[in-house]
Amino acid sequence: MQRSLDTGLGEVKAQLIQMAGYLEEAVKYSTLAWKNRSREMIDKVNQIEAKVNQAHMDIDSACFKLLATQQPLASDLRFLLSVVKINTDLERMADQAVNIANNTEFYLKHPPYPDLADLIKMSEIVRELVKDAIDAFINSDSVLAKKILDTDDQVDKLKDKVFRNALQSIKANSIEAEQGLNVILIARNLERIGDHATNVAEDVIFTVSGKDVRHSQSRDKGVLNEK
Repeated sequence: MQRSLDTGLGEVKAQLIQMAGYLEEAVKYSTLAWKNRSREMIDKVNQIEAKVNQAHMDIDSACFKLLATQQPLASDLRFLLSVVKINTDLERMADQAVNIANNTEFYLKHPPYPDLADLIKMSEIVRELVKDAIDAFINSDSVLAKKILDTDDQVDKLKDKVFRNALQSIKANSIEAEQGLNVILIARNLERIGDHATNVAEDVIFTVSGKDVRHSQSRDKGVLNEK
């Protein structure tokens, strides 16, 4: 006989998947906004934010209700705790997408930045990280989650490169200081989205294996292969 808790867990997972879809759209449109100099994309990001915020509250409420009224087993408890944390990370990723849209408002007031190659590459990796993090959650895929942890360093390196190049261009007076700052802020927002995707990956690993890989070297000690 199916437990009523199982039905509740399934509904919570479905809600989180729907929210994740909103988040993927927000990140995509925030990237297209500055890449294509599109005010229409900025408006789309702001519209999606309202959906994400409502989903954030609904999912938390559903999880807390299950925790209060059911008797979850250890694996169910891990799942619910992870959903609450992932829910928060998705909402914060959406906030960063809104920040990118807001920074793009200022970016569009200036001539195009001369070299967006690194920022474009960074945004592509971040969008892939977000997609993989969501897929890892949906499929309880700890191997894919581990891949995300390994990939996040690429985002940090690209962010540092964007920072250096923008600062050098500002010092050489080859771009306006405000435009260089806008690019730096967009890169920082992208990095933070990558950080939140990494948090989601860590929570997937915790849900699947019960292993807490935060703030430790356990990522590199084969925890995913332990029985």
